[in-house]
Amino acid sequence: MPRPKNNRIVHQPPFFTEFRPFGRSDRSTEKIILNLDEFEAIRLADLVGMSHEKAAAEMEISRSTFSRLIEKSRKKMAEFIFYGKSLRIYGGNIHFRRNIIQCADCGHMYSISVNETMTQCPECYSKNLLNLAGGFGHGECCRVKY
Repeated sequence: MPRPKNNRIVHQPPFFTEFRPFGRSDRSTEKIILNLDEFEAIRLADLVGMSHEKAAAEMEISRSTFSRLIEKSRKKMAEFIFYGKSLRIYGGNIHFRRNIIQCADCGHMYSISVNETMTQCPECYSKNLLNLAGGFGHGECCRVKY
């Protein structure tokens, strides 16, 4: 029996979660799922430029596990680009460090700790807020309750 997977640390939820080639309908393209931990691996290694060792420490995983994650992520990204597949980011055993709250009325976004709560937009005072981390269904520990 395999041992249970530990949660991997992801800095914050992605702003965008679905991508597809221009001019193609969602039905006509094959879909690729990029897990949130794979998304974080790409962010840390290719966007931020961290070494595998530092990125693994940031995600609280071993360097060899990080190397396997980045290899899978890059293969999926290559398939997305070269074969014109759709890409969707979701899933995985993760825990967010930060959350993003977006005001549905004025569009402003705010990065807060997952332990913080926000009840109204500081810009327009609306209470119509979207909780980006709460939309991933990976556990109550990452959801900010209003």
